[in-house]
Amino acid sequence: MAWRWVLAAILATLSLSLLGSAYDEFTSDTLINNVVQDPITSRLYVGTVNALYQLDQSLHPEAHTRTGPELDNRQCTPPVTSCEEAVETDNHNKLLLIHPSKDTLIVCGSLYRGICSLRNLSNVEQLLYFSDTKGEKSYVASAEEGVSVVGVMSYYFNKDKGNFTVFLVGGRTDEGFVYFLFSRTLGAQDSGTKNFTFISRMCENDHNYYSYTELQLNCSAGNKYNKVQAAYVTLPGEALAKNMSSSGWYGPVVFVVFSSDDDSSSSAVCMYPLRAINQRLVEIIGACYNNVSDIDSFPLQKGMVTNQKCGAEFLPSPLASRAEFALATDPVFTKKGLMTAVAVAVETENAVAFLGTTLGEVLITKVPVQACHLKTDCQSCVAQKDPYCGWCVLQVVLYNCSLGREDCSLCKNADPKYSCVWCANMRSCVYRELCQSQEPAQCPNPKITEIIPRFGPLNGGIVVTIKGSNLGIKKEDIKKVTVAGVDCVHQGDRYSVSTRYICLLVCVVEKPGLCLTPAVLCLLQCCDPIPEKVSPLKGPVAGGTVITISGKHLDTANKNDVIVTVGGTPCEVLSFGSEITCETGVYKGQKVPLESLRVSVRYGKSTTKDVPVTFNFQYSENPKLTDYSPKTSFVCPEVNDQPPLSPQGRGFSKAMTAEEAQAFVGDASCKVTILQDDKLFLEAPSTQPRARSKRQRRDTSSDPLDLTIKFGNGEWVVGSVNYERKYEVPLAIIIPAVIVPMLLFIAVSVYCYRRKSQQAEREYEKVKHQLDHLEESVRDRCKKEFTDLMIEMEDQTNDLSEARIPFLDYKTYTDRVFFLPSKDGDNDVMITGKLDIPEGRKVIVAQALNQFSNLLNSKTFLINFIKTLEGRPDFNARSRVYFASLLTVALHGKLEYYTDIMRSLLLELMEEYVHSKNPKLMLRRSETVVERMLCNWMSICLYQFLRDSAGEPLYKLFKAIKHQVEKGPVDAKMKKAKYTLNDTGLLGDDVEYCVLTLQVLVHGEGPDVTPVKVLNCDTISQVKEKIIEQVYRNLPYSQRPKVDSVALEWRPGSTGQILSDMDLTSQKEGRWKRLNTLAHYNVRDNATLVLSRSVVFRLMPTEHVPGVPVENALLEDDKVFHLVRPADELDEVKSKRGSLKAKATTKAIAEIYLTRLLSVKGTLQQFVDDFFRSVLCSGAVVPPAVKYFFDFLDEQALKHDNVEEETVHIWKTNSLPMRFWVNILKNPHFIFDVHVTEVVDASLSVIAQTFMDACTKTEHKLSRESPSNKLLYAKEISTYKKMVDDYYKGIKQMVPVSDQDMNTHLAEVSREHTDTLNTQAALHQLYQYASKYYDGIIQSLDEDPAAQSKQLTLRLQQIAAALENKVTDL
Repeated sequence: MAWRWVLAAILATLSLSLLGSAYDEFTSDTLINNVVQDPITSRLYVGTVNALYQLDQSLHPEAHTRTGPELDNRQCTPPVTSCEEAVETDNHNKLLLIHPSKDTLIVCGSLYRGICSLRNLSNVEQLLYFSDTKGEKSYVASAEEGVSVVGVMSYYFNKDKGNFTVFLVGGRTDEGFVYFLFSRTLGAQDSGTKNFTFISRMCENDHNYYSYTELQLNCSAGNKYNKVQAAYVTLPGEALAKNMSSSGWYGPVVFVVFSSDDDSSSSAVCMYPLRAINQRLVEIIGACYNNVSDIDSFPLQKGMVTNQKCGAEFLPSPLASRAEFALATDPVFTKKGLMTAVAVAVETENAVAFLGTTLGEVLITKVPVQACHLKTDCQSCVAQKDPYCGWCVLQVVLYNCSLGREDCSLCKNADPKYSCVWCANMRSCVYRELCQSQEPAQCPNPKITEIIPRFGPLNGGIVVTIKGSNLGIKKEDIKKVTVAGVDCVHQGDRYSVSTRYICLLVCVVEKPGLCLTPAVLCLLQCCDPIPEKVSPLKGPVAGGTVITISGKHLDTANKNDVIVTVGGTPCEVLSFGSEITCETGVYKGQKVPLESLRVSVRYGKSTTKDVPVTFNFQYSENPKLTDYSPKTSFVCPEVNDQPPLSPQGRGFSKAMTAEEAQAFVGDASCKVTILQDDKLFLEAPSTQPRARSKRQRRDTSSDPLDLTIKFGNGEWVVGSVNYERKYEVPLAIIIPAVIVPMLLFIAVSVYCYRRKSQQAEREYEKVKHQLDHLEESVRDRCKKEFTDLMIEMEDQTNDLSEARIPFLDYKTYTDRVFFLPSKDGDNDVMITGKLDIPEGRKVIVAQALNQFSNLLNSKTFLINFIKTLEGRPDFNARSRVYFASLLTVALHGKLEYYTDIMRSLLLELMEEYVHSKNPKLMLRRSETVVERMLCNWMSICLYQFLRDSAGEPLYKLFKAIKHQVEKGPVDAKMKKAKYTLNDTGLLGDDVEYCVLTLQVLVHGEGPDVTPVKVLNCDTISQVKEKIIEQVYRNLPYSQRPKVDSVALEWRPGSTGQILSDMDLTSQKEGRWKRLNTLAHYNVRDNATLVLSRSVVFRLMPTEHVPGVPVENALLEDDKVFHLVRPADELDEVKSKRGSLKAKATTKAIAEIYLTRLLSVKGTLQQFVDDFFRSVLCSGAVVPPAVKYFFDFLDEQALKHDNVEEETVHIWKTNSLPMRFWVNILKNPHFIFDVHVTEVVDASLSVIAQTFMDACTKTEHKLSRESPSNKLLYAKEISTYKKMVDDYYKGIKQMVPVSDQDMNTHLAEVSREHTDTLNTQAALHQLYQYASKYYDGIIQSLDEDPAAQSKQLTLRLQQIAAALENKVTDL
């Protein structure tokens, strides 16, 4: 949409025939993009393609600057200096926005991804600010040429910085709202590509766009005029207001110009009261909640929509609109042609609209209105169609006093017959009867606003222009003007009433300085110009050489005051500034001067400055062309390797350089590559140009083009160039050669099309039949899933409450938490407790380890020890974790001391992150020894809390997940289940199965039979696991028999059969073998099976392999599957009919099984909530360690100014939920004696991720592409986040835990559990690190005075001698 903001006195596209007289005009060389006017100075700013102009009230240019083309590319990211794709690109002005209070102009273009700049409002040539290194946040405007951008000024309040101004890319601000007008299509499903117009509204201070709401605007009943072109907002006149409201009062009205997609030849104007727009927007917001009782547990109270205009908590997202809420109105004006601009003014209670069309692309015209006095009869008055004029039959005069009379002097200069007076209280020129006060006898003092020029020569003689207001009513009012006491001679013929005074300054000052006047303004700085250099120093006598004069203070006076001569020959001034450029004229002498000529610069009438003689200019003889090659016309093929052109002559190099010489082929310029005194070398254009003259253009393109050489003002046609193609084929051959194959191709295409269309019809019927079957299949599956869901929602608590919770003892718990994740796992020496120490050295080693334990209890030694290790590059993250765990066990007997060490190291870590790194990253990972020490400290302090409070809901959650997973099929090879929370572990095929109840008899343990529920699709190993789970349910997992140590025998009759996962009866499908299931053996419901502790193999005669169990031998083949074969390993063997009959049924769509995630989630929800509440409830028992450590973090945060509340929240989250609870939640076997299978672990990982998301402050925006586990708990995550916030706040409000209380608690833990730990093994492993980094530790201790005073080096040496059996000199 082309936005053209047109102000009251400016019409961008009006016809020039309104009044039949001449107007002020401005013509741009390129397309005009934007026009804006300064309401204070009335200056006009025009943004065009590649240029920006500053115009005065009369449309005269005051300043301009080039904005393009520049190197850029839409593929480049600013800055583009290193972008190889950058090419010369036009800069389309996208936005001009005036900020009067800051005296700045905001300019946005299409280059550099729409980055904006700030320019001086008084001089747009001065760039105040531009940066292309700020990233995406600075990409404001659109780089698309056809996309428009508008902007408004807004004010943003920050509690720290107060009010500061920002600009929004939008439409208009009103009462705290920002409004946008735009058109867009609604997509193919809604009327195809037809445009619809919307107005959107949002609060100025809503940085999240939650209050964004849209309203469709219809112009005409059928919305014929559907695309917005321009808009203007203003208060209506009294007459229009009365027409719109009986009270006569009305707020702002939006006047909108529309075009029509259906009829491009017409356009219309419609009016929309802003009050009606806001009322309809309120209805749209309210309509979203008509049938909802509450939102996010907050009831929608009456009046909330109007009281909470910006949405607040009840409106958390932007709202779109629907067609039924559209605000419709009838056009107030229609017109043939496309209107693109509108401005509205109010005059004598009437609203007057100015409308612009698309004709003014490069022209701006200032059209006068209210010029009623120029018409002397009714017919001519009415014919001019001036909305401000009318013919009064009683009085032939209607005049607007304020137009063009902005100050008192201009007002008093008006013709007395119009009765215009300067009204002081209104500060305006009005008709006498409209002013309530007496007209002042004398106008205010003169006010000077601008002096041109600002610099002048010491000798004066230049014209000075003084601009301002109240500068007299007639030229005789100006009595005298002096500059530094010197008269400035009044130029009466150039005087403008009140606004402009021009005088000739005769300023004689002994030395440079400031000339001040009583007008308080610094008018003129007197300083002599000093021309120093001229370049180039030669040129032809024909003239036309552009020379550049450089020096000091050359921009003294104005361009019109400056005259440049070369030896008396005028040189036309082209540009004036810090350098002066001019074009030499034709030398008038009869002969070429032998000597160089003086270059002189004259300023006004009194000052002439010569350039030093070393830079005199030499006129040279005009170059003469004597020959050229080739003599005849030559062919230039349209390729990039055309031959160079070479005109010949003499005097070339004497006249000018290769850069100054010009050559043309037709109308295209040729690059002069080499210029010698007698020869030129040119590069001809690669493609054929046009002829220079219009007559030649009418001729055929194969005619030769003139080769023209130009030196300054001299121009010679030296030959011709003919562009031809190498091969020309006669038209008689081309036409048949093209038409015959085309007809043949059409005939073949028609035949193929008919054949394909018939085949497509058959395929369509076939696909339709398949879709019908698929739809029926999906319907049946959905019914089955729904039935399964109802069954699964049965209460789980009965099975869980029957069994005792198998808590691990303290030692096993700490071993698994500290050392199970190590590289050795269960075989780690800290878990096995086995040290490889010779029997004869055990006593000595034990004594040395006790001494090493005493050394570790020295804080000086331990801190040096840790820092030395962390300073070594080979002490990696795994080593740091393991070292910290060893240290925890070694110091477990003095946990108070361990805590003190941890606090000291944490304080140093905190200082490092707060001052040198990002504080929010602290404690995020176990990258340091102290971070792992903190994790272990939490694990120690929360063990009892796990047993007393959180352990039971965690165990119930684990058992519930295990129960749900095992109720459905689980693929033993792919580790995927029908019922899970993890989409990656979801079984994507519909496996047929049924539930069986087996009667299990345990061999050698009596006649009692145990009923066990299994699935007929279970493998034999899965059946064994379920049997062991049920038979030995009162024993912890570590005391139960393992699957590999038992055999399962089925006794269908008098004989028994050993059941195994693989035997000679296993089914084969090509190269694949299926694991045996109960269905494979045809085991029925209520069958009796015998579980035997000793494995017995009953082999068939043909199966016997001595010494090798049959099942193990068969399982060596890796081509084994259970329920689903891998998709990329389809069997190549087909049935006799040529199709895979086993796969004849339609493959299920995997996505339909995602509903199972919801069913499992619903079943487990209560267990998840119970666990979260047990962990995050500050109202219940909170472990003292948690309160103690959280208070420690709060205290340290207060000591640092740059630690925000969010940072403290992250520290607490990283230290407790992320570091401890997530670890326990993902690894229940750390606290319970249980076995966690892969399919159960997959579901636990989803809950752990939800727990982590709940603890973060980041708001996650969900979409269709979001992971399933994020979407699964999207509704509950806000509740969990609130639980975390309340938990942290509740802990903060609790009674503090003193150091004494904490130490007492830690001492109790040490006393109760230290004896059970492998302290000696931990000390032995710790010493291995001391031995490895021995030299570094010794050096560190030697450099520490405290260590020296305690003889720590000596003590370590003694321990090393004993432990490593060294013979030393100690």
